[in-house]
Amino acid sequence: MNKRDPLPLDWMKFLGEEFSKDYMTNLRLFLKKEIKSHVIYPPMKEVFNAFFLTPFERVKVVIMGQDPYHGLGQAHGLSFSVKKSIPIPPSLLNIFQEIYDNFSIKRNFQNGELTSWAKQGVFLLNSVLTVRKNQPNSHQNQGWETFTDKTISVLNAQKSNLVFLLWGKFAAGKKELIDHEKHLVLEAPHPSPYSASRGFFGCRHFARANAFLERKNLKPINWEIDD
Repeated sequence: MNKRDPLPLDWMKFLGEEFSKDYMTNLRLFLKKEIKSHVIYPPMKEVFNAFFLTPFERVKVVIMGQDPYHGLGQAHGLSFSVKKSIPIPPSLLNIFQEIYDNFSIKRNFQNGELTSWAKQGVFLLNSVLTVRKNQPNSHQNQGWETFTDKTISVLNAQKSNLVFLLWGKFAAGKKELIDHEKHLVLEAPHPSPYSASRGFFGCRHFARANAFLERKNLKPINWEIDD
């Protein structure tokens, strides 16, 4: 994260002040030290990909993750997403299975890149935007949560009729930041293999999200992933 990696102007309008606050200065210093002694994911140029790929005015659905994938080449700034050349992680496979069950559309087990969702208005936000290689949760409590909580609060205040998909206890903790009268908030267990069978499968969040958008005269999301 540096001065050459600002947010797009539409996001800077609401979040620009955050970059001059003490917590962000401390976070920047922390990341500089981390980069010198550890491999950090995603690459710094991709940390804010979710903001660049989903303009503020186009946000329709928010999918909240915890922190980036920590394996080689996986994380690229979108929650749950991996680049096309990377094997699809188990949680994302379960997400695709639920989508198939919602719509009976093609299951693609070759491509786990969710850029097509982001460009349609699915804001794929992790609570923490960086991580050490092979060390999950290693960048928690360094300031990212303050920034991403502010992002959720801005979306909550400035927009209406958003769909928030909160999977697992961590994501569910963000519901306190959201006005449930203005937005649709859907909760389910996390799609990981350890919990998907306890209520993620069958939650029908993707179908329910599209039905809500259509009721609000908004274009639904095409959840199918191309090859």
